[in-house]
Amino acid sequence: MRRIAVALSKGGVGKTTTAVNLAAGLATAGRRVLIVDLDTQDQVAKTLGMRHDAGVADLVAGDAPPEDVIIQARENLAMLGGGTSLAGLKRLIARKDFGGERTVSEALTPLNDRFDYVVIDTAPGWDALTINALFYADEVLAPVALEVLALQGLLEFTRSVQTIQQYHDDLSLRYVVPTFMDRRVKKSDEILVQLQQYFGESVCDPIRYNVRLSEAPGYGQSIYEYARRSPGAEDYRTLTERI
Repeated sequence: MRRIAVALSKGGVGKTTTAVNLAAGLATAGRRVLIVDLDTQDQVAKTLGMRHDAGVADLVAGDAPPEDVIIQARENLAMLGGGTSLAGLKRLIARKDFGGERTVSEALTPLNDRFDYVVIDTAPGWDALTINALFYADEVLAPVALEVLALQGLLEFTRSVQTIQQYHDDLSLRYVVPTFMDRRVKKSDEILVQLQQYFGESVCDPIRYNVRLSEAPGYGQSIYEYARRSPGAEDYRTLTERI
């Protein structure tokens, strides 16, 4: 079973779009997938057009069993929702004298046999929930918008991941996914070249800027459901195949 955290400290890089469409792509390919939302904004549920009364915070706190909080979002795709209740989970983690960084891992690990992939969507920034996601995951997928500050933000994030690796040596920054690729903007090509120079084969084929990707969540659909022949769908299929 593979555990992938979609993470980067910087916001606005397409983390939720990437997490949802990767998870949906893997599910369409016949894999059993769980997507976990560790963001208080609850964007995963909104993107998939789902509602939930309880989610990952309730599972971790022991307030509900897995069968009450895991929602079947699509065929082969299950969801653990996030939302404002995660603020309480942060407080629970903070009250622990030791082992707080493995709180989420302790709750999710018993589910490992049920799934082929767990994809975790994380919030921007560097907080207790992001740290928990990285202590649970074995692989990090970092979406990086092709803009001026992107490379600097990724390098800073890489240093933060390295601090986690001192205590969790199975963790690797395995994929760097360039997003919002626009061939009309010269800087996009320049930044892509820089990413490839720094991160080599970890850099995936870029996700092109495509308005359909921003429209799909408004309809509660993955890009494959909303516009399956669009460049965005094509690019996320390519990413799914690589992973």
